[in-house]
Amino acid sequence: MNILLWIILGAVAGWLAGVFMKSDNGTMGDIVLGIVGAFVGGFLMNQFGQPGVTGFNLYSLIVAVIGAVVVIFIGRLFHR
Repeated sequence: MNILLWIILGAVAGWLAGVFMKSDNGTMGDIVLGIVGAFVGGFLMNQFGQPGVTGFNLYSLIVAVIGAVVVIFIGRLFHR
């Protein structure tokens, strides 16, 4: 169930990060990057001693959006 939650939260986070960063990946691209970003955000937060995605709540959404922003930013660096 936890993986499914990360996927759903990542999809929402990817869409939000795409809007925030004015991404040109398209909606589906942003959703995929958001799902990857949810995992990255959880990993990054664990590295700083904080919990990652903890459930379907605002904190987890913020963590996933941060991860999605990082993934979109790194993707832009490689795309150029």
